[in-house]
This record gives sequence, structure tokens and C-alpha cells, in this order.
Amino acid sequence: MLLKNIKSLIGVYDNSPQKLAGLDMKTLPLIENAWLACEDGLIIDFGTMEDFSGITNWKDLEVIDCSNKIVMPCFADSHTHIVYAGSREKEFVDRINGLSYEDIAKRGGGILNSTLKIREISEDELFEQSFLRLKEVISQGTGAIEIKSGYGLDLESELKMLRVIKRLKDLNFIPIKATFLGAHAIPNEFKNNNEGYIDLIINSMLPVIAKEGLADFIDVFCEKGYFNEYQTKQILDAGKKHGLIPKVHAEQLSHSNGIKTAVLCGSISVDHLEFCNEYDIDLLKESNTMPTILPGAALFLNLKLPPARQMIDSGLPIAFASDYNPGSCPTGNMKLILSLACIQYKLTPEEAINATTINSAYAMQLENEVGTITIGKRANLIITKEINSYELLPYYFGTNLIDKVIINGQKWD
Repeated sequence: MLLKNIKSLIGVYDNSPQKLAGLDMKTLPLIENAWLACEDGLIIDFGTMEDFSGITNWKDLEVIDCSNKIVMPCFADSHTHIVYAGSREKEFVDRINGLSYEDIAKRGGGILNSTLKIREISEDELFEQSFLRLKEVISQGTGAIEIKSGYGLDLESELKMLRVIKRLKDLNFIPIKATFLGAHAIPNEFKNNNEGYIDLIINSMLPVIAKEGLADFIDVFCEKGYFNEYQTKQILDAGKKHGLIPKVHAEQLSHSNGIKTAVLCGSISVDHLEFCNEYDIDLLKESNTMPTILPGAALFLNLKLPPARQMIDSGLPIAFASDYNPGSCPTGNMKLILSLACIQYKLTPEEAINATTINSAYAMQLENEVGTITIGKRANLIITKEINSYELLPYYFGTNLIDKVIINGQKWD
């Protein structure tokens, strides 16, 4: 495939960095009036139309004229829960009527509501629902994604979720990373026995998951009423012994030392961060952990906003991801996430694009595969409609400005 007459080819690197931090997040290298060539699913070359010498062998070559259009790397979504059953719109109405997320959870709603649905549904039905969501987010420009378990909360149901994620991986649409999140909540059968459930995770779930190779990462919801910092470390350390890389849900509803624990355990990312403070920022600056903001969840639950602007200004990298899930963010539209990064968190368009591409790719260890326009990376690309500049992408927050999505060097239908 050849893309020609590209108005602006953005996120271009001869040698791509792993991530961007601080002032560097404002950098968005681009080529005006550009071309880009793909072969065997990879980017093989690019440059300016002035220097384009043509291609001698045009047989089987698809040419797309991108006049007045922007071409950029697909979004990377490093935090989702798209393998779930049913929906939770009744809880949405409960929140409108004044109940908090914690109130709903105490009544058996929230995560435990999804747990009941996961335990009842067959693996094939769960796959079909999740397959449709995966196709939906790809059509919206997502070219790499992380998917968590965490609604099963028993061995059989967690394995069911992880096997569905593996089936989605095996479709080879886009890179998918699987995260084991058995420590998402305490199931009802262990309501008065937290340690018993942790023992189940460590001694029953993890060995089977590792044996079947079903997960890349392990995650814990470090929060009051869920798992404290000591339990979080215990679970993450157990996962590391089975070759799983830590991630942490941290500081979403209160400050629970989740960031501290994530850094201590060498987590690749730490996500949510509504209650992140200056001490946490200092800890993150001494680590390789990617702070990840989930603006859809903060918006949907009407939470305080994480200090994203302060993080960048202090020299940190940050990523933005969707948190697509049935309870607190029922959307995986990363273009909307891009807009929220600018509108609510005061990121510049350049910072927001970097946060949803290269940095979010780093947050799932895919920075060498996606996230920038670089020779040898996957040809997972967004071609916009005719627009004046990439700044219009976050500006038109409710408008679909994507003309075509290219996945593995082919048009996505």
C-alpha cells in the first residue's frame, strides 16, 4: 500500500524513543506533503512528495490519495475491560439519583454485578460480545489494546475471561496484551475472608494461568474496601514469580499508597491517579512506571481530576487510556479520550497525541511495535477526513474525523 499526497504525516521518527516525558511531550515531529509505504503489514518507508521517486513495481499495489488529510499512528489503549457480559445502565441511573460508586458496590452492584453476569454466560457468548467491542474500537482508531480479566473472581470464570482474550489475540487483528486482574474485588463467597481469596489467587489461579500462558501482566485494585498496599504487594510479587509484569489500579477513590506500591514492585504502569499527590509524583520521577490517566472513568463517575498537568510540568511522562468497561466508562473511543485530555486536563494537542500513542504503547510494552511512524513498526494508521490541522482532532470532540483506519497495512472494514 502507498499513501501519497499526505497533508501532514505526524509522529514521525527515524529512531523512535520508548516514551516521551516532560517538555518532550510537546514535540510532535511531522512531514508536510508526505508519502508512506507499507508492505507485509509494516511501515517500510516514508518521505516528502518532492523527494518521491516513484515505485517501479506497481503490481498489486494499492494507492490511497491523502490530499488534505492527516495520517498518524493508531491510538494505543493500555487499559480496558472490554471482555464483559451485559451492561450496567441501572447503576448509571442510580448515580443520577444520588448514589455513589461505593453505595452501589455495597448493595451488590459495581464489579460484583458484572461478576454474576460473567459466571452465568458461556465462553462462546462472552467471546461474541467482546469480539464486537474489539471491532468497534478498531474502527474508531485503536491499533493496539490491553484487556483485563477481573469480573470472574473465581478460578473457572477468570480462566473463561482470559481464554476469551486469547481467542481475540489469535485473530491477529491488532496487538493485544492480556492482564490477569483476579484482585479486582472480593467476591461474595469470601466476603469475610480476604486472606482466603488472596490465597486462592496466589495458589490456585496463578499457577494455571501461567501454565496456559494466558496473561502478560498482573493487576490489583489497590483501594479502601478492596486490596490494601500490603495485599497488593503480596499479589504482585506472586505474579512476578510466574513471569507476569505488574500493573496497579491506584488512588482512584482515595489515597491508598497504590503508586508507592506500584513503584516498589516495578510496575510498567499505574492507572487512574485521581488522588495522586506531590510525594507520589516524586516517587514516579525515580521510576520507569508510566502514570496512566483514565479520563472517561473520572468523567462518568464525576471524580476529581488527576493532576496530569502537574505531572508533565514536573518532568514525568503520562499516558491516557480509555478504561472501557460496563460500570465506569462504557466507551473505548480514544478520540474522545484525546479531546478530554485537552479540554479537562489542559494538555496541548501534541501532548495528548503522544499520551494516547507512544506513551500508551509503552504502558503495555508495545513501544517497539506501535505508537509512532517508524520504519519496521506495524502499519496501523489513522487517515483523517480533510482537515486543516491535527489540532482539529481534539477540538471537534464529538465528531468523527476518521476517514480510514489502516491495520497491518490494509484498510479496516
